[in-house]
Amino acid sequence: MTAWLAMTAAAVDAVVAGMTDWANPSSPHAEGRAARAALEAARRGIARAYGWTGETLLTSGASESLAIALGRSVATRRILSAVEHDAAIRAGGTAEVVRVGADGIVALDALAAMLDGDGPTLVAVQWANSETGVRQPIGQVAAIVHAAGALLLVDAAQMPASDELADHADFVALSAHKRGGPPWIGALLVRDLATLLPSGGQERGYRGGTENLPAALGYAAALAAPEPVALHAAMRLRLDDAVRRSGGVVVADTSPRHPAIASYHLPGVASAAQLIRLDAAGFAVSAGSACASGSMKPSHVLGAMGWSEATSREVIRVSFGRTTQDADVDAFIAAWRSVARATRRLVA
Repeated sequence: MTAWLAMTAAAVDAVVAGMTDWANPSSPHAEGRAARAALEAARRGIARAYGWTGETLLTSGASESLAIALGRSVATRRILSAVEHDAAIRAGGTAEVVRVGADGIVALDALAAMLDGDGPTLVAVQWANSETGVRQPIGQVAAIVHAAGALLLVDAAQMPASDELADHADFVALSAHKRGGPPWIGALLVRDLATLLPSGGQERGYRGGTENLPAALGYAAALAAPEPVALHAAMRLRLDDAVRRSGGVVVADTSPRHPAIASYHLPGVASAAQLIRLDAAGFAVSAGSACASGSMKPSHVLGAMGWSEATSREVIRVSFGRTTQDADVDAFIAAWRSVARATRRLVA
């Protein structure tokens, strides 16, 4: 809705400091050694935010992290949930797909049936869906995956930092700009480097290119600041209620969902029309995930949940940021109701 991707002040300051005093962390001179020390401190800060004791490889973002894990895991077989982000689908290539229910949650029985021990397998699951906000039961998924001797890749880009994954995931894909950090930086958390094929270059030999020290410093600084999760949850519940009362439908209403991400269906009003009206009212929302909304193509996520193409084209995605306030939600509710009322008048 507002400033979902805004950098925190601490992240901005850290990036500026990193650019002001920049040196190549791979250089052997004194400035390079100081840069290396700063980079490693940032790496430790990122890992600490997730309670991660394995390896932390710095990348350009979650899309690259997914591509590295899906492209270079030692597993010879790959399984994706039907509601994965487009970046995972592209990186997964010919991966098999496990279905989800109408609630958007992975069918655990179907996943267990697919994991028949047919070669080393990597299973990729997005912890919180980027369109609907539906949260997967990662603990249960991990138990099924590991019982079959398979590996679990979790796309946690949308979720606030948590140590919950440390007990479940073998790989975790992260993105700084979703957490108040800068763009151009993310991480791939790896439990055991032996499960990932190296490519040479920097990052322990798993990613080439000069390390992005300023962005790494900004990422670590952003993660040090807590996110207003409880406030977001209360605001989303209030918005959910207002949408229902105004004739809208909350997508995956009964599923566990991200506190700051939701999708709403306004029957009879195309997503594009809603976006135009809400943008004119000062609200930045999207149709589907932000990475794919520009294409306005039907949502594969809603399709996997059983929504028709026509109905899915009437759904918009709304998210909150660190700076979103109750007054912003009130204003959005008024704008939503205005769109709904105008639609009823046109239909009548």
